[in-house]
Amino acid sequence: MKPDTKFVHSGGGADPQTGAVNAPIYLSSTFEQTAPNQNRGYVYSRTANPTRTALETALAELESGRRGLAFSSGLGALATLLEDVPGGRRIVAGDDLYGGTWRLFNHHEKQFGLSVTYVDPTSTDAFAGALEAGETQVVYLESPTNPLMKLTDLAAVSTLAHRHGARVVVDNTFASPVFQRPLELGADLILHSTTKYLGGHSDLIGGALISGDAEWGERLAWLQNAVGAVPGPVDCFLVLRGIRTLGVRMRAHDQNGRAVAEFLEQSPKVRAVHYPGLRSHPQATLARRQMSGFGGMVSVDLKTGMAGARRFLKALRIFTLAESLGGVESLAEHPASMTHASVPPQIRAARGISDGLVRLSCGIEDRRDLLTDLARGLRAV
Repeated sequence: MKPDTKFVHSGGGADPQTGAVNAPIYLSSTFEQTAPNQNRGYVYSRTANPTRTALETALAELESGRRGLAFSSGLGALATLLEDVPGGRRIVAGDDLYGGTWRLFNHHEKQFGLSVTYVDPTSTDAFAGALEAGETQVVYLESPTNPLMKLTDLAAVSTLAHRHGARVVVDNTFASPVFQRPLELGADLILHSTTKYLGGHSDLIGGALISGDAEWGERLAWLQNAVGAVPGPVDCFLVLRGIRTLGVRMRAHDQNGRAVAEFLEQSPKVRAVHYPGLRSHPQATLARRQMSGFGGMVSVDLKTGMAGARRFLKALRIFTLAESLGGVESLAEHPASMTHASVPPQIRAARGISDGLVRLSCGIEDRRDLLTDLARGLRAV
């Protein structure tokens, strides 16, 4: 099936008992057993729930994976993954990451002896040097990164990692399976915050891991049950509902993201616009090689610093000042004081997250209204 058809029909099809075209919401914590330790495939909803099974089936289908696993949040998925990377082991990661990911890595470094080596995510040579410097279990990537929209050559870094016996994990939240397929480029595992584009309506919290390797998928499924960071059936249903319209929504996000990035790039009040779909993006060639679209995430670095960024955000009327992203409504946030506040200021500065940086999640509204709103913000700056 073509992607748009797959999005609509993923998850196992109509309910075999009733013919319902949507997966039923099984609001049950436990399931009747026919005899001690004999059941109909479900025992307890932490271990498995039929609504979650439908979602996990859909997740694997969307990313061409062998096993999909749903979690109560993206960080819940990451925390479960880290249970498979014991203390004393090493992760090599791109140095531009979501603040919550950095915070969890930092916690595991301090509490459990995990070693994390951060490198420039745009440099394949930097990954090569880090991998040659010591045994590595996992290479952890965001591409595009949060919030600076940097890219990693996923195929090249995956080849390097496998040569050194490491597995590659890609947070594919920003691109979604519509615009980027990391497993098909050589990665081993995909992470999603399903709160974002997969859910698409800012009405749930969820996460996912999709494994390209059946054996690793089974081990992570054991940890999913043991750790217990699983979503409830209603949240699973809402993610499934969002997946049905993922293709058409992502194209609308992409059109608005391109228009917003091009508009902001023309302003004399802007130092830089970070968007992989711009021809001025330093990795525009790579973007077009490994992505089929660029989505709705745009970061803009205003020349006026913190004070100007605050004035800009306060003046907006359609872009809502709020954390998160990927919903049908447009959002704006200030990474230095919001999503990346847990990263120490000196580290933020070293990695290019300035006090004037604003991250925009372009929704699916009429782009003329979005541009008018941004013009209002720029006048306030």
